[in-house]
Amino acid sequence: MGWLLAALFIFACGAASAQSVSFSGHMGYRALLVIDGVPRSLSVGSAVAGVQLISVNPSEAVIDIAGKRQTLALGGSPVSLATTHSAGSGTQIVLPVADGGHFVTAGSINGKAVQFMVDTGATTIALSAVEADRIGLKYKDGERLTGNTANGTVSGYRTSLGVVRVGDVQVYNVDAAVLPMPMPHVLLGNSFLNRFQMKRDNERMTLDKKP
Repeated sequence: MGWLLAALFIFACGAASAQSVSFSGHMGYRALLVIDGVPRSLSVGSAVAGVQLISVNPSEAVIDIAGKRQTLALGGSPVSLATTHSAGSGTQIVLPVADGGHFVTAGSINGKAVQFMVDTGATTIALSAVEADRIGLKYKDGERLTGNTANGTVSGYRTSLGVVRVGDVQVYNVDAAVLPMPMPHVLLGNSFLNRFQMKRDNERMTLDKKP
């Protein structure tokens, strides 16, 4: 059944309360929510990982977390919840490894929820033009760039991201590249990572913000 399809993106798990939630389908009074990458079937009024389902219809679901309501569109990008009430003054990011050996996490760019994947081989943060348009980046006035990828040479744009946030950590004025090809994640490259001391310990990556 289509409503049982898993979400397209996998997120880092482990927090007691949800960090990200998306709406993948419904059956009657039940909704399939993907909470921190894990599909969950909730009935109206029930709760899991601090997320309560308030209502559901074929196009959207309304949830409540910590007294704050969010409306999730069917098939829409996950909503980042962990950062809703915090000031962004944290100094450490801890990422458990996800399926496939990658480090992935929900985060935000200029306050808009995105899905990051750590890529130490990327010079800057890199995102698709579709994703840049979705979050409202004004990148087309930026410097043009040409780069080599596995699919050949591509042309894109350089831009600067005002605020990049993961968990309770915010970084400002981060260089990025907007590329024309589809990308399942925003690549968290070295323009962000170089502002941290990075340590990998078995199945966990720790990023400590540099002074």
